[in-house]
Amino acid sequence: MSDAAVEPASVPMMGGQTTDVASLPVENHGLVIFGVMLASLLQILDTTIANVAIPHMQSALGATPESVTWVLTSYIIASAIATPLTGWLSDRIGGRQLFLISIATFIFSSVLCGLAQNLEQMVFFRILQGIFGAFMAPLSQSFMLDTTKPSRHATVMSIWSTGMMLGPVIGPFVGGWLTENWNWRFVFYINLPVGLIAFLILLTQLPDRKGPARKFDLFGFVWLSLALAALQLLLDRGNHIDWYDSGESWIYTGLAICAGWITAIHFKQSKNPLLNLELFKDRNFALATSFMIILGAILFSTLALIPPMMQNLLGYTVMGTGLVLMPRGLGSVVSTQVGGLLTRRGVDLRIVMGSGMLFTAVSLREMARWSLDVDATTIIVTSFVQGLGFGLVFIPINILAFSTLPPSQRTEASSIMNLFRGVGSSIGISVVTVALARNMQISHADIAGHITGQSGGSLIDVSSLDRLQSLGDAAMSMVNAEVTRQAAMVAYVDDYYLMFWATLIMVPLLIFLKPPSKPA
Repeated sequence: MSDAAVEPASVPMMGGQTTDVASLPVENHGLVIFGVMLASLLQILDTTIANVAIPHMQSALGATPESVTWVLTSYIIASAIATPLTGWLSDRIGGRQLFLISIATFIFSSVLCGLAQNLEQMVFFRILQGIFGAFMAPLSQSFMLDTTKPSRHATVMSIWSTGMMLGPVIGPFVGGWLTENWNWRFVFYINLPVGLIAFLILLTQLPDRKGPARKFDLFGFVWLSLALAALQLLLDRGNHIDWYDSGESWIYTGLAICAGWITAIHFKQSKNPLLNLELFKDRNFALATSFMIILGAILFSTLALIPPMMQNLLGYTVMGTGLVLMPRGLGSVVSTQVGGLLTRRGVDLRIVMGSGMLFTAVSLREMARWSLDVDATTIIVTSFVQGLGFGLVFIPINILAFSTLPPSQRTEASSIMNLFRGVGSSIGISVVTVALARNMQISHADIAGHITGQSGGSLIDVSSLDRLQSLGDAAMSMVNAEVTRQAAMVAYVDDYYLMFWATLIMVPLLIFLKPPSKPA
């Protein structure tokens, strides 16, 4: 049976439309969707695929452990700064032209990254990659909505959401496989064949779309870029420079606050702002953006925590970690399709989204019960449930965000949502990283106090080991290593508890979302 056969006559409509006609009709809709998804998956994969290759890049590029992190930081900062430009550039040169230029430049810069001979070249090419990759996610989302009739928006958003969530999950696995079996440079070369296919499809199939020309808001762009760059530098480098024990962190914080304040006032008062803050007067869009910040924080925080936990504490290899976590992606695929079906059948999107958040909370609560003895089956099942939860949240949040906005504002709204999702993920990763380090120190001191014999309630008395000299030192080193391992696990569990409560706190806010209107 076709999808059309199971879709009811009363379906959610986007932007107040009363006719079931796409804003940009195309002849071969399936091929356009395939090309758009290839391009968006290409970009989202690159947010995580290079992470596992960092140690190999360090030796090849002659970088230090601290300086090589700029390979990741430069991409994140460039992407954050460029994302707000998407709406203005799309109106100025046309969405089709911007999309094609972005794909072509992204492919070219990826090849240059693979050819880089030193850190300076790599950072420059990653900046180029981040700038043009930033346009691809919001453009892909808006084009998928614009080329699809409103009654099928739930379907295409389920497809888009699947790609957005699969990318971060399979990125480390693909990157690890390419690095181990080929070379770290193929982490970037893989973009060439995939990108060329996407480019050729969209070159022949993508319709043109151009909005009203707007004057470029240079003042707003400069201050917004400064605020975003300072914030991203603080979040990314804070842990390396001991946060506010370093003057560098205070400089970043001051710049982020001052530049952010100036930007907000300018956008509010300007007649032609770079970003239209009037969009936040729409209740659904404002709430959906808030949800997206939390979703991005939890999604990327778990991706940042689980792999090192499995490799450093549980003894998994990079490939083994990727295989065990793969069911998370499978859960997302299943739930996005189920969520799309429920939406097409008229189920309240808030109920679908609430169910997803509860699934996510259950999985995080289970992770907070893990210990060093957790088995692979438990991790697989928990990851699958978490994938189910993310999938059920991601589709409704995108539909609700755009349900009360006119089509002309989709590209700018999409760029804002993607920007806030990226900022949310950076904040989330920084928060859990800080909490992990701090709780690890506290737990280490607490556990050590019960082992070294220095406290009256010690469980094991090792105070006489110093008599054994070198053997005693070796024994104490082994005891300390195990204490550190146990303390680390306690710290991971505390982080999972933190994300569990953050998810539950958001559930009551669902009642404030407005369900999409029905067709006339």
